[in-house]
Formats: sequence, C-alpha cells, structure tokens
Amino acid sequence: MTMTQEEFRVEQIDHVELFVPDRQAAAAWYAATLGIAPLAAHADWAADAQGPLMISSDGGRTMIALFTGEAQGRHPVTGVRRIAFRVDGAGFLAFLRRLADYPVFDRDGRAVQTLEAVDHDKSWSVYFFDPYGTPLEVTTYDYTWVRDRLLAGDGAE
Repeated sequence: MTMTQEEFRVEQIDHVELFVPDRQAAAAWYAATLGIAPLAAHADWAADAQGPLMISSDGGRTMIALFTGEAQGRHPVTGVRRIAFRVDGAGFLAFLRRLADYPVFDRDGRAVQTLEAVDHDKSWSVYFFDPYGTPLEVTTYDYTWVRDRLLAGDGAE
C-alpha cells in the first residue's frame, strides 16, 4: 500500500528525552516511584556517558530517555529535551519525502530543505523543531529495511 501525504501519521510517542543531573539516580527514582525500569535492550546506549539511559514500564513500547544535563552555573540543566515519535520504515521514508508540502523547521525557525537521517546502529532518526521551537524527532526501528532503501537511493529526494 502506498502512503499518500494525507495518510501519514506517527504510530505513537516513542520516547521523551529528559535532562537529569544523574541518570542512575533518576532511573532509580522512576523505578521506585512509577515502576519505570531500565531496558536491557538499550544498555549499550547507556554505556556511553553522553548516551541515553532508556527506561520503560511497558517493555520499551514507550520510553523515557534520561540524559545527563550540562551544568549552567551552579545548577544542571533539567527538563524535557525532545519528544520522539515512532513510525515504521515506510512511514520514516514517507516523512523524509514530505518537506515540500509539510515543512519542518530548524532551531531558528527557518524551513528545513533536507532532513538528514541519523544512523543509531539499530534505529534511524531525524531531528527538527515545530514552528514554536519544540525539539522533535521521528524515529524507526525498521533499521535494516530503511538502511537498504537509503543505500539504494530510495530515501528522501
């Protein structure tokens, strides 16, 4: 089935990224307070001090990505960093092709002409902002399928 411009929609919120002073302490708090526990499937990302510690209450269907906030003055940056939306592989490529009809924006509010797909070794993502400056992401875990099509030139035009 070919997806038309009007039929495109994200499947769900994949994850919300949060800046916290200490990822391990935050994960412990979320686990004890809300039952949201670290995901073994993404332990490799958490092994990188700059990477996310992914936590979830539903086995990874929806997640919180904990990042260590950078200190500004005496206080670390905390709060929402980005909201990521999940799509399948076909939806990911369709999103990349939509810029002419449905623009997205850079940090300065300018329409983006080309979105660069970022390879995370097991997922693909594109990053952009809404017209109000909210950082957003569209991501897919159909890694091999998207990689093969991007390599074949079937991605964004």
